[in-house]
Amino acid sequence: MNKRLDTVTLWRPVGPKELKLIEKSGMRAFPPRLPEQPIFYPVLSEAYAVQIARDWNVPASGSGFVTRFDVLKSFLDRYQVEHAGSKAHLEYWIPAEDLPEFNRAIVGRIEVTAAFGRDANLAG
Repeated sequence: MNKRLDTVTLWRPVGPKELKLIEKSGMRAFPPRLPEQPIFYPVLSEAYAVQIARDWNVPASGSGFVTRFDVLKSFLDRYQVEHAGSKAHLEYWIPAEDLPEFNRAIVGRIEVTAAFGRDANLAG
C-alpha cells in the first residue's frame, strides 16, 4: 500500500548559470551555494518568484527563470517561513550546508514555469 507523500510546492527564481547547473542534475537538484551565499531562498508564491526573476535576474544577467518543485513537508517543518519585506514576500531560509538534504527532499523534478529576458526561449 502506497502512503501519499505530504509535500509543499515552492518556487525559486534563477539566472541562466544556475538554470544550466539545475539542468545538469537532470532537473533534480539545486547547485551548491557560493561562499558568499550562506542561505538558499526558495519562495512560497509564484508571483514573488516572477517578480524576482523579471525585476532582478534579468537586469543582473540578461535572463530570469522561475522554477517550481515539491519538497517533503517533513523536511521543511524544521524551518520557519520568513517575511522578506512585505507580507507577500514569503520564503524559507535554508542554510547552505543543508542544501544537499534539501535536494534529497525534492519530490519529482524541478520545472521551469516562466522565463524572461534574452534567453527566455532557451528554458527547459
